Amino acid sequence: MQRTNAHVIVLGNEKGGSGKSTTAIHLAVHLLYEGYRVATIDADSRQQTFTAYVRNRRDWAAAHGLTVPHPTHFHLPQTRSDSADENARLEFEMFRQAVAEVEGEVDYLIIDTPGFDTHLSRIAHSLADTLITPLNDSLIDLAVLAKTDPESGKLIELSHYARLVQRARRERMAIDGRTIDWVLVRNRISMLNSRNTRLVQAGLESISQRVGCRVADGIAERVIFRSLFPIGMTVFDPLDEAMLGGMPTMSHIGARHEYRQLVDALHLGLQPQSPRAESSKKTDRETEAVPV
Repeated sequence: MQRTNAHVIVLGNEKGGSGKSTTAIHLAVHLLYEGYRVATIDADSRQQTFTAYVRNRRDWAAAHGLTVPHPTHFHLPQTRSDSADENARLEFEMFRQAVAEVEGEVDYLIIDTPGFDTHLSRIAHSLADTLITPLNDSLIDLAVLAKTDPESGKLIELSHYARLVQRARRERMAIDGRTIDWVLVRNRISMLNSRNTRLVQAGLESISQRVGCRVADGIAERVIFRSLFPIGMTVFDPLDEAMLGGMPTMSHIGARHEYRQLVDALHLGLQPQSPRAESSKKTDRETEAVPV
């Protein structure tokens, strides 16, 4: 599958509950507010959490007369064939059509992948310019990347997912001579200097040195995200009572600061763009990718 002209950001992790979809929608909305043209693809045809977030955003904005930016969004309906090979073929064709429709038309393409290994997820990883792997700050999540020594945190063996990313990087290098900037994002970091925290830190350092990826601090455990999902809003939207359905709190402000720090750590090379309102008008639609 050929690369697009857009900068492709892939959210990948073979574990659910790590914050992929929440990070995906926040990145999309932030880039829209900065004036960029943004398309998004939910490649998880089973859960479709990313798609639910986008729909909640559109519904809440329409119901309350809010003017907020929306990405051009594609979701892949779950295939129903009795043949696994046929399902994979249909999903790939839908995905290919979605990418082809926005190729050369947007500045950023953000792809949220399922929390398990699929052929489509591997293709999405191979397209990435930036690969973001969110991880809760625990040894359970660390095991998604590698087996580490329980006493020192040193790397013993890379996981299936880490090897998958390594293969995707090699394939990408062979195709266009470029690599994938892989960023491990630590979410829910404990403020306590616990043994778990130290082992996770040591493990991430060993993994990053072994595979050549970067580590960035992510988002703390905040109740605010549970209240933002049902209305589809993000911490980058105006924090007022009309937008949120209630008064903003310090949790809103703290979360927005953390996400801005994460955006900076991703090194996306953001530059001043066209006015925000114009960007919003051009990207306000959702599409179901349909196989030919």
